[in-house]
Amino acid sequence: MKMVYRIIKMVVLTAGAVISVYPLLFMLTTALQPSTLLFEYPPKLLPSQLTWANFAEAWTSQNFSIYMGNSVLVTAASFLLIFVLSSMLAFAYSRFRFAGKTLTFAMLMGALVIPGLTLVIPQFMLIRSLGLFDSYWGLITVYTASAIPFTTFLLKGFFDTITKEIDESVSIDGGGSFRLFLSVILPLSKPAFVPVTIFNALTIWEEFPWALTIINDPLKRTLPIALANFQGQYTTQWGIVFAGSLIALLPVILLFVFLQRYFIAGITAGAVKG
Repeated sequence: MKMVYRIIKMVVLTAGAVISVYPLLFMLTTALQPSTLLFEYPPKLLPSQLTWANFAEAWTSQNFSIYMGNSVLVTAASFLLIFVLSSMLAFAYSRFRFAGKTLTFAMLMGALVIPGLTLVIPQFMLIRSLGLFDSYWGLITVYTASAIPFTTFLLKGFFDTITKEIDESVSIDGGGSFRLFLSVILPLSKPAFVPVTIFNALTIWEEFPWALTIINDPLKRTLPIALANFQGQYTTQWGIVFAGSLIALLPVILLFVFLQRYFIAGITAGAVKG
C-alpha cells in the first residue's frame, strides 16, 4: 500500500512539475526561434534553428535597458524603505504598550482589504499635490505605503514568537530598546525577512498600472512598460516579447536562488512554531 501511495505521489508531483515548467520552456524556445518559424505547423517544442537575435533586439529596443535600470532603482529604494519602516513599526506593536495600540493596528490591517486599483485616483491627486508627479519618488512613495501594512503584519507575527525573556536579559545588561531591536530581534528574524523580501520585490518589480499612470517621461518608466511596448497595435513580435520577458524574469530567479535556503528555513521554522 505504501508503494502504491509513493508511486501516485511521484506521478502527481511529476505532472505538477511538468505543468509548471512548460510555460517557461515554451517562452525560451519561442525566444530562441527566428520570427519566420514561430507560426510553422505543426508547432515544434524544440526548434530546428536557434538564434539569439531576439534577446539582442529586446535589450536594445524600446529603451529596454534603461527601463530595467529604473526598475532596479525603484525596487531597491522601495524595499529599503519598506524594510526599515515596517520592521520598526512591527517592533513597536510587538514590544511596546501605548494608547491606541489596538485601534491603530486594526486600522493598519483594515488597509489590507482595500483593492489597490480603487486608490489610484486619490493617490494620483496626493502625489501631484506633493510635487512628485513624473518622478521616481512618485513610484517609491506609493509602493512603500502600499506594502507597509502587510509587511508589518507578517513581521509582528514573527516578533511575537521571540520570547520576551530576551528583552529582560538585554535590559539587565544595560541595553535599551534600540539595542534590543538591532542586536537581537533583527538577527533572530532572518527567516521572516526572506519571504517578505521575495514578496515585496516581486510585487514592485512587476507593478504596471501605477507606473503607467504616474510616469510620463519615457526615460523614467519601468520594465513592465517596456514589455507592453513590444506588443504592437496590429502585430506582435512574440519572439522579442518572450525574450524581453525572460530577461525581466532573470533577476527574480536569481533573487529566489540566492535566498532559497533561507526561504525554506523560514517556512520550516514557521511550521515548527505553528
